[in-house]
Amino acid sequence: MSVVSQVILKADDELRYPTSGELKGIEEFLKTGEKRMRIAQTFAENESKIVDQASKQLWKLHPEYIAPGGNAFGSRERSLCLRDYGWYLRLITYGVIAGDKQPIESIGLVGVREMYNALDVPVPGMADAIRCLKDASLGLLTAEDATEASPYFDYIIQAMS
Repeated sequence: MSVVSQVILKADDELRYPTSGELKGIEEFLKTGEKRMRIAQTFAENESKIVDQASKQLWKLHPEYIAPGGNAFGSRERSLCLRDYGWYLRLITYGVIAGDKQPIESIGLVGVREMYNALDVPVPGMADAIRCLKDASLGLLTAEDATEASPYFDYIIQAMS
């Protein structure tokens, strides 16, 4: 949920107007809008490139995943991994757009550890996968934009660790 939505809902719940501090928070949020949109557009336009680069980096780090018996061995299993990469990149993009980690939590992290454990997917490997996704994604951004986007990747990495 964006800062704007949070302020409005909180003020409405309390039957009041937003405070000057809350309005300042909205003002700061709006000032970063162009940067957040630029990051989101970069991720959306380069999803295939990012996913390809990140997966190659992960397979080098964990060749056992694509070896016979590995979780990503075979074209079907590998395509599922790549699908998840795109999904996580999209989640991160939602967070960047909202300027908040809440969309990542509510859409993507509730029950994720349990799901991967049930599927016998190594959760520490998923943290490594998100690190690879982060490296591939941030490499396409300016230093300032990378600083803005980095915490959203770190949030997922922490949840997976």
